Amino acid sequence: MSISLLLEMALSGDPDRVAVVSGDVRLTTQELSDLADGGAGVIAESGCEHVAYVGAGGVMLPLLLFASARAGRTFTPINYRLSGDGIQALIERLPAALVVVEARYREMIGSAGKQLMDSDDFLAAARTAEPAAEFPDPDDVGVVLFTSGTTSKPKAVELTHNNLTTYITGTVEFAAAEESDAALICVPPYHIAGVSAALSNLYAGRKMVYLNNFDAREWVRLIQDEGVTSATVVPTMLDRIVTVLETGEHALPTLRNLAYGGSKVGLPLVRKALELLPDAGFVNAYGLTETSSTIAMLTPDDHRAAHAAANAGTDPAAAKRLGSVGRPVPGIELQIRDEDGTVLGPGETGELYVRGEQVSGTYTGIGSVLDEQGWFPTRDIATVDEEGFLFIGGRSDDTIIRGGENIAPAELEDVLVEHPHVHEVAVVGTDDPQWGHAIVAVVVPVAGITPDPEELREHVRKSLRGSRTPDRVVFRDELPTNATGKILRREIVASLNPDK
Repeated sequence: MSISLLLEMALSGDPDRVAVVSGDVRLTTQELSDLADGGAGVIAESGCEHVAYVGAGGVMLPLLLFASARAGRTFTPINYRLSGDGIQALIERLPAALVVVEARYREMIGSAGKQLMDSDDFLAAARTAEPAAEFPDPDDVGVVLFTSGTTSKPKAVELTHNNLTTYITGTVEFAAAEESDAALICVPPYHIAGVSAALSNLYAGRKMVYLNNFDAREWVRLIQDEGVTSATVVPTMLDRIVTVLETGEHALPTLRNLAYGGSKVGLPLVRKALELLPDAGFVNAYGLTETSSTIAMLTPDDHRAAHAAANAGTDPAAAKRLGSVGRPVPGIELQIRDEDGTVLGPGETGELYVRGEQVSGTYTGIGSVLDEQGWFPTRDIATVDEEGFLFIGGRSDDTIIRGGENIAPAELEDVLVEHPHVHEVAVVGTDDPQWGHAIVAVVVPVAGITPDPEELREHVRKSLRGSRTPDRVVFRDELPTNATGKILRREIVASLNPDK
């Protein structure tokens, strides 16, 4: 099944429904389909092998996604927040690419793109071009996304049409949205969540409202003005939204579902959001680029049950699940393995492996990293409880090895963030000649508070073994993160070891 078939199905369902709202642009499903046909003609005429996009998103993302599919070309949205050198290096890795770029990023392309087209010019050309229509094989690569590269050189993840459509059709009910449903999309176009949002909302029949540059007050305004019923945010966005809602000046009666993900969210923030939006169903979604988006989900009912258990204080295991990423979506299998590859049981900690048709695990220039049984190594440390709820403990690369003992930063972070003086925290390991690693807690305090470092160390000591007590506590105004809210631990470690 091709990505373009998702648009054809949506077109057959309701061609006159508003499909995309992006600034002053409003397109019906029919208008989006017509533009995708013309855009496919523009792409085919160029003779390119690959379509790259450098821009903030909005209407250009679904347009180029479907136009590329209809032209039988692979599509890659590129991180426009990178340096010019970084953007050029990624473009050079794409074969015979047509680069569609927003005018404000044109200078950053330099001479990397052999064929360049301004996004406005592409949109204008798509309105008049002769349509083109190819039918890619389901196993053809539909989208290539570069990983964030927070710990290494970005890898080019190859997602086939089958990977992506399997995820959409397995997790989304076709045309199930009500006529008034609208989704607010503010995740970046170069992230898998941005790609899957365009596919899933169109398939479900929701109007897609784009907010290309996130601002919490503008986010709230769009929810109110467009009657938004669902939205997806990353942790840093959720934190700023909660700050706006705490003023008590805004009500969001239309918002029925709020999904968050991209990185771990502190439980105090989740609990506060649940209390501020009691009528919204919260979803914690966990996935990777290599898995075509979400592979596990903590549903609204799961949130309510865990929150109620925490308030009642009668079922600690159920209450703890508010910090999980839920259970696997349909079609996904999970395994937890130790370093020797032994499959572990409930409650045991090891590396998470996943398997399913939506899982790619294939990189350009590297090939597939799936094992003989089709399992993908996520490199995430995880645990599954007796009821099948998945808990993510962080990346294996982030593990702190102190005195020969493996320590997951998340274990300490979950304790520290519950201290009333801690707003955010990241725990990292720095080189230590005696212990191998020293444990450093980097804390963003609650506004107006100057915490006592020794009090925070004692707070950890009361909950965890003494060997897990931070050796140092340092304070920062903010933690460095990427656009999807992932903490950039390498930058933190570098700031703590300035001579390295």
